[in-house]
Amino acid sequence: MNYCLASWSDWHNNIILDEVVQYIERCKAECEAGGRPFPLHKFIHHGLSSQAMAFNLLGPLITRNDYAPLVSLLSNKNVSMASRVVGAVFEYEDRDVFNEDVGQPTSLDIALKDRDEKPLIFIESKLVEQEFGGCSVFAAGDCDGSNPQNQLESCYLHFIGRKYWGLMNKYGFNNLLSNEKQCVFTSHYQFFREILFSLEQNGIFVLLHDERSPVFNYNVNGKFRGLMPYLLQYVPTQYRNRITSISIQELVAQIELLPRHKDWIDEFKVKFGLGELSIEQRP
Repeated sequence: MNYCLASWSDWHNNIILDEVVQYIERCKAECEAGGRPFPLHKFIHHGLSSQAMAFNLLGPLITRNDYAPLVSLLSNKNVSMASRVVGAVFEYEDRDVFNEDVGQPTSLDIALKDRDEKPLIFIESKLVEQEFGGCSVFAAGDCDGSNPQNQLESCYLHFIGRKYWGLMNKYGFNNLLSNEKQCVFTSHYQFFREILFSLEQNGIFVLLHDERSPVFNYNVNGKFRGLMPYLLQYVPTQYRNRITSISIQELVAQIELLPRHKDWIDEFKVKFGLGELSIEQRP
């Protein structure tokens, strides 16, 4: 099919700029030389891959060392640390945060860094996904899905030493979840894991999403709906200002203001069907 390349190994043909492909290949080689895999997603050769979208949209900003469009947009969203951003890296991870000693650890799609290489802002990108990822232990049928707060030994992940529930308690999430019968990790494991990761790194979490999707964040007659507004109810009030959303469309609009990106931004818009009116612009 035209929207899916014949083989995963053809993934580079899903990336608009060669300079971005070369950058990703260098990152992959450096990670593997250091004994750490660089996780290219299973469907990166697919036209609707969120990882490929992020590579195409943010990759040129990284290779050209031009974070002005992103900094401007984040500043407009009142992200306090945006002005300190001078660098970025794809697929950021730190096994120590949750004691993820084996397997693929929690990985954020993009980490924005300051001049001291300190990560400040963590970005998760979503294109056509219909959820934040859920808990694989529950999905495999090895957990009944009940809230384990009062019996943490019943959570397999806690039993093997993962620090998820310890950090949920540290940041006060448990107080908001005490009356829940179902474990919030069953369906929204990725959301809470990435929020905790960002908080533990003293950073800010940003969701990059397509505003045409009703899944994560959309505006209907001035009222925001979707998973982000819904799940923010379970985040302690004092941390909600460290979580925000930006849309692909908003970032594209900022990039279009700069002539140096004219060689690829129009192709990006065609590739991802952005010639349509946004939700807010539709009658």
